[in-house]
Amino acid sequence: MDEQGTVPPIGRVFSAFSPGNTPADLAIVYLWALLAAIAIYAPVINESSLRIILALPMVLFFPGYALIAALFPGREEIDGLERLALSFGLSIAVVPLLGLVLNYTPFGIRLDPVVISLVAFTLCMAAVAQYRRADLPESERFSVPFRRIAEGLRSELFPAGSSRLDRALSAILVLAIVAAVATTVYVIVVPKEGEKFTEFYILGEKGKAADYPTDLHAGQAASVIIGIGNHEYRNVTYIVEMHSVDQEFDPVTNTSRVLSMERLVQFPVTLAHNTTYQEPHTFIVNSTRENQLKFLLFKDRAPPESVWGAERINLSYRDLHLWVKVREAP
Repeated sequence: MDEQGTVPPIGRVFSAFSPGNTPADLAIVYLWALLAAIAIYAPVINESSLRIILALPMVLFFPGYALIAALFPGREEIDGLERLALSFGLSIAVVPLLGLVLNYTPFGIRLDPVVISLVAFTLCMAAVAQYRRADLPESERFSVPFRRIAEGLRSELFPAGSSRLDRALSAILVLAIVAAVATTVYVIVVPKEGEKFTEFYILGEKGKAADYPTDLHAGQAASVIIGIGNHEYRNVTYIVEMHSVDQEFDPVTNTSRVLSMERLVQFPVTLAHNTTYQEPHTFIVNSTRENQLKFLLFKDRAPPESVWGAERINLSYRDLHLWVKVREAP
């Protein structure tokens, strides 16, 4: 303390964040934010339902709760029901705003920046709330009366002097509520599988469905972006092939015939469910006879090299094509 008996600012900070001075509700916020980040990145855990159980409250409740705690550190400023409602409402407002800010930064809206910004915001607001509460007299600080709530529930469900039948009915009610909550969590965490499919697409050099390399020169490099989206509800290893094809259409039989086919690109991609691959690939067409670029996607494995031409195209899981004109090299 100084000569006037007041605590210097640095001393107040140390006092506010001393280990024994952390309110129970803010300790839960700190712990939940750290556990959610661990569940997102830790091997094995990040592939389990625990990731969703920890991440959902981190998106829907805790950011708003920490902000409300920072804005209203006092006991009498707003009541508990208002805090609860505003915590959900402000979380729903804050998370999209953080995403909007990230969209205008070099980081973009990706997993790492979103997790870091959300966890950092929640921890910072909780720290501000802890400091502001410590600045108030202890009788005026907001705190969640966990023990009083537990005792109130116990006395409400199992009052003294109640009969065995009443206690049994109360126990059944508690079990029914727990079962209902567990069922709801299970439905959220383990959603019903929808249609299984794979996205397969190509984009121009600028990442748009336009400006495709259709006017080429033999022997000169060109590039195209190849994209794959896995919605198969399992990890899948794809094999992507790109071929230059000389294809002839027969109007009499209304069929196409592959006269020649040269592979330009081949590579494997392993994707988890609900993940996407999108990368540019460079290729060179060597013959002016070729009139089509054929993109083939195989799932799990490609057919043997002895399978070629139209048969190989027909065996692909997905296929795309671009009609091209190949000129002599300048």
